[in-house]
Amino acid sequence: MGTLGRIFTVWRRNLDVYRVTWKVNFLPPILEPIFYLVAFSAGLGGFVGTVPYDGREVTYTAFIAPGMLGISVMFQGFFECTYGSYIRMYYQKTFDAIIATPISLDEVILGELFWGATKALIASSIMCVVIRFYGLLTFPDLLAIPVVAFIGGFWFACLGMCFTSITPGIDAFNYPMFLVITPMMLLSGTYFPLSGLPAWGQTVAQAFPLTHLVEVIRQLSFGGWGPGVWARIFAFAVLSIPLAWLAVRSMKRRLVV
Repeated sequence: MGTLGRIFTVWRRNLDVYRVTWKVNFLPPILEPIFYLVAFSAGLGGFVGTVPYDGREVTYTAFIAPGMLGISVMFQGFFECTYGSYIRMYYQKTFDAIIATPISLDEVILGELFWGATKALIASSIMCVVIRFYGLLTFPDLLAIPVVAFIGGFWFACLGMCFTSITPGIDAFNYPMFLVITPMMLLSGTYFPLSGLPAWGQTVAQAFPLTHLVEVIRQLSFGGWGPGVWARIFAFAVLSIPLAWLAVRSMKRRLVV
């Protein structure tokens, strides 16, 4: 079995656990968009009406649906490789058990990263089906969203693993959650157009990876395949490589005595 096969083995182990607990994992991606769409369309949407986007007016519900997808991708990738990986590493001793086999620590970490990306893909696919029933996604462009979710989810999984490599305890994940993830969730064009921010706020928002992920998903939601979409997808894919290397290196530094 080669390196890819061993990485796949780690990934498949997590998939097997996911299949056992599928009821718990499937419910949030199904209910989350329903709750958000009902709350924002029936509640806040009545006050906001339409918002400007890409030179046209769109309903507020149609505007936030891609933002919800982007947030879900970020959460799935990040949380799986922070809380999920930390629990498997520290409490369940799963990493210790796996590296007792011919599988190396590098392959364990890469398997974890790809699993985090897969969780993002699964969640976004479920959400796309639900949101499609509201008529907010165009076909066949919505088929590309899970692929984008996998790429974006991998980046956030790598980011989460980097924090896992340095956190002294599971409670310390509150720091990246509230200092990194929460600002991105609120200020990345998810709930309102970036034009509503002051100039300095727009500059800061452009530095957030979630801003570009949401923009790609939003463009695809409205049937757009402009050059900016491809550039952002390519950037996520390329920037994931050094971040994955850093995640593996940092975890080895933590675990190898």
